[in-house]
Amino acid sequence: MCGGFTCSKNSLLALNILYVVVSFILIGVAAAAKAASFVTSLSLVSGIIACGVFLLLISIVGLIGASKHHQVMLFFYMIVLFIIFIIQFSVACACLAINENQEKLVASKGWAIAGNDTRQDAQTFFGCCGYLSELGNETTSMDHPSCVAVKMKKGGTCCDKGVNDTNCCRGGNTTSCHCETCDGPIQAAMFRGFNLVGGIGLFFSFTEFLGVWLTVRYRNQRDPRANPSAFL
Repeated sequence: MCGGFTCSKNSLLALNILYVVVSFILIGVAAAAKAASFVTSLSLVSGIIACGVFLLLISIVGLIGASKHHQVMLFFYMIVLFIIFIIQFSVACACLAINENQEKLVASKGWAIAGNDTRQDAQTFFGCCGYLSELGNETTSMDHPSCVAVKMKKGGTCCDKGVNDTNCCRGGNTTSCHCETCDGPIQAAMFRGFNLVGGIGLFFSFTEFLGVWLTVRYRNQRDPRANPSAFL
């Protein structure tokens, strides 16, 4: 029957194979979201990456423990998996709970501390120029590298041909700036990243709780191939 030893063993093995796949999904999606933000260090997303790495390692322990019905390995697996569930669930909820004002603050601080090379990469990737930061009731323009060669997503460059860096998207000295500032695209990328990583992390965290319950059940079942008088 499905509630027997063999069914529990096969279910736990299948679940750990799923964990291996899930761990790569978590690591890949979180790394992509972190890379897309460019100027910001998304520590919450890094937490999901760490959960993915630990999940990959502990799933290997789970596969070995389930195949051998090893009590010590299964106990260790159960405890660590429950800890991963708590951390991943908490971090995923935090990613989904971040509001627009918090995203603006993180993005503006990231731009302020980023070097010119990082800012140039962000401008090239998003097809934007400069950054507008809201401080109190004032909107302040932050410094930025040259936008002369930056190409917009819709085609064309930020400034007309022949315009030098001094007059290209430089505050009051600018003649014509066709590019939008980078605050909008960066915050949009952060929003998508947080929601995607948080949603995936939250969904798969419940499968980890299922794994803990299944492990507890499997550990307390008797192996029919072992000595019938022994309770393994």
